[in-house]
Amino acid sequence: MAITPTKTRALLKKIADLRILVVGDVMLDHYVWGDATRISPEAPVPVVDIQRDSYTAGGAGNVALNIASLGAKCTVAGFIGQDEAGRQLTDILSGKGVMPLATPGKGKTMVKTRVLVQHQQLCRLDRESPPPAYRVEPAKLDALLGSAIRAADAIILSDYAKGLLDDALVARVTALARAAGKFVALDPKPKRPLAFAGLDLITPNRREAALLAGMELSPHAPFPAEEICRRLQEKFHPKYLVITLSEDGLLLSREGEVVKTIPTAAREVFDVSGAGDTSIAALVLALAAGADLETAAHFANAAAGVVVGKLGTATVTPGELNDYVSHSP
Repeated sequence: MAITPTKTRALLKKIADLRILVVGDVMLDHYVWGDATRISPEAPVPVVDIQRDSYTAGGAGNVALNIASLGAKCTVAGFIGQDEAGRQLTDILSGKGVMPLATPGKGKTMVKTRVLVQHQQLCRLDRESPPPAYRVEPAKLDALLGSAIRAADAIILSDYAKGLLDDALVARVTALARAAGKFVALDPKPKRPLAFAGLDLITPNRREAALLAGMELSPHAPFPAEEICRRLQEKFHPKYLVITLSEDGLLLSREGEVVKTIPTAAREVFDVSGAGDTSIAALVLALAAGADLETAAHFANAAAGVVVGKLGTATVTPGELNDYVSHSP
C-alpha cells in the first residue's frame, strides 16, 4: 500500500524540525536551452541557437536542495572554488535556504553544462579538477565538520567519485557521527571504492549494488536481489539497504534479507536526472523523522515520482508531494 496523504502530512510536519548535514561532491549544473534547425557547414554537427541559460546546484548540492525544499534545515559541506562558478553555486544554495560549508582544496568548482535542444539533451560538457584537488587533510576534519555533525539529526555522505570522499573522510565522519549518536547514510559510487561498514543506510542503484557485491549483471537476466543483498550485508553490514531500480522502483533489504520491492510511483517520466538525489534526501528525512523503512521508502518513491516529471535537476516541495500523494491510485 502506498503512503497515505495523512501519513505524508504527518511526516512533513516532523521533517520541518530536522537538520541534515550533507557531505559530498557539490557542483554547479548549467543548462543551455536552445533549438537546432540546421547542420554546420564546418562539420556534420547541429548548430544550436541558444535561447537562455539556467543554473542550479548539482551532485551533493542537489541532495541539499531537496532536503531544504521538503522543509528541513540543511548544511552542505563540499568543495566550492574561489571562482565565478563557486560564487554562483554559493548564491544558489544560500538563496534556497541551504548553508554552504566550503571544504579546503586547490581545484576549480565542478560544473556540468548540458545543452538541450527542444527539451532533449544533445551533449554534456564537464569542467572539474583531478580528484586529489578536492581531498581534505584528515587533520582538518574535526574542526571543519565536528560542530555541524553534532548539530545534525542525520548525515548524508553523497559520493559522485570526484575526490572529496575518501576512506579517511568517511571513517572520520562516521566516527564523529557515531560518538554523537547520529544517523549516517551513504550514496556510494563504486568506481572509486570506499572503505565503510556499519552505516545506517546505503542507497546504491542496480548497477552500483552489483559492483559493490562483486557481481556482473547480464543484460537480460533477472536482477539477483537475494544474492546481492546477502553479499552487501556480509561486506558492509548496513542497518538498511535500499537499491534504486529506476523504472522498477525500490528494493528494500534489512540484515541481508529482501524485505520487499516497491514499484515506482511515477505517473509520467520526463527526466530521471537527479531522481536518486531526491530519493536519498526523502528516505533519510523520513527515517530521521521516525518512519519505518517501508513508509520511508513509499515517501521517497512519491518524492522521486514528482521530480522525474520535471525537466533537468529538480526538487520537490511539500505542496507538490501532498498533491501527488492525494491523486495517486
